[in-house]
Amino acid sequence: MPIPRPIRTMGTILMAFVLTLSGCATSTPYQPDIPGQKVSGGFSETRLAADRYRVNFAGNCFTSRERVEGYLLYRAAELTVENGNDWFAIIDRLTERDTRTYVHPDPSYRPVYGSAYGYWRPHWRYYRTGGGWIDWHPEWGDPFWATRSTLRTVEKFTAHAEIVMGEGAKPEDDFRAFDARRVMADLESTIERPGGGGVQPC
Repeated sequence: MPIPRPIRTMGTILMAFVLTLSGCATSTPYQPDIPGQKVSGGFSETRLAADRYRVNFAGNCFTSRERVEGYLLYRAAELTVENGNDWFAIIDRLTERDTRTYVHPDPSYRPVYGSAYGYWRPHWRYYRTGGGWIDWHPEWGDPFWATRSTLRTVEKFTAHAEIVMGEGAKPEDDFRAFDARRVMADLESTIERPGGGGVQPC
């Protein structure tokens, strides 16, 4: 039995969308945060004193919170070693989450009243048994006579930490203190350096 044309069209659109995402879904690698890079985000730091820094790591919408925080810790350790020190202590830390929701119209949807009325969208209020009165508006994405759409929520994480550095053995009684070289050795296998991947719209 042949597959109806609308179903074939929708299948083609979905397949193209999945292939696009799989080919371009590149999370932020471990890199300096410089504008105009192939993949956005990365680490940055500000020197506050001879032994104190403010360290940041910003991820794009494909970068998990765990990766952002892990890369921040790795950069703090790397920066400590670069400055000739052996350990660092986290004085203050914060992880920010930026969440945005986007509405993507379904390109295969065609209103039953024809393309000549493309800018006309009704605003309805109807009664649902057991649910009372329901308000509907096209911009709300309700499927009742609306332009079908998909909602996509995008999250981005940025981690910040203020660190103080020191030489010699780390203070054993300070749970916020870390051996810099030990941190780098433990996290090295999780670090992804810049490489291939597509330019991200997020």
